Amino acid sequence: MHSLGLLLVVASLAQAPSAPSTMGAKPPEGAVALFDGKGLEGWVGRNGKPAEWPVTDGLFTVGKGDILTEKTFSDFQLHLEFQTPYMPKATGQGRGNSGVYLQGIHELQILDSYGLKLQDNDCGAIYKQIIPSVNACKPPLQWQTYDITFHAAKFDGSKLVKKARLTVIQNGQSIIDDKEIVPTPGGVTLKDGEPGPLLLQDHGNTVQFRNIWIKPL
Repeated sequence: MHSLGLLLVVASLAQAPSAPSTMGAKPPEGAVALFDGKGLEGWVGRNGKPAEWPVTDGLFTVGKGDILTEKTFSDFQLHLEFQTPYMPKATGQGRGNSGVYLQGIHELQILDSYGLKLQDNDCGAIYKQIIPSVNACKPPLQWQTYDITFHAAKFDGSKLVKKARLTVIQNGQSIIDDKEIVPTPGGVTLKDGEPGPLLLQDHGNTVQFRNIWIKPL
């Protein structure tokens, strides 16, 4: 490419509008604050006992098993902020791994996938089902956002008439656009389509979370 053409491309990119950030977004009317920076009331472990993940400085850190909300949800909008740890010697699924289980059964992966060609088990993927359309990940130790719209599966008696559907915005970029999904391994024991909790996975890495709220639809 000629130097003039290159300069025009660079100028064009510099002028491109950035996506609006939802970092720090407050719960809208009708939303439920699942974590407001003060404590993990309303969260329990898989054993039903109060969640024991440490809370400090308005955030909480993965530890001592999976946690889930006592409240259950069907169709909803979810806002969640997370940060993966810096683990330069780790690779693959051992590098900043956690997960957000919608309705307790659909895993949206959390991982340090910055700069990678994404696969179906990387950050932003529905585990082993959907590869994100773009890599919107930030480097480790930087806060990131998930803004999720979820519609539960619909049944007529025991007959599935509509699969669950999902849209995910990560850091202001659309990575999953209204795609059908089915339950993934590792969640709670619930039938697809039933109201379920939000579950956060303990995969042994010190992923951190803050500012989580959900708005039933």
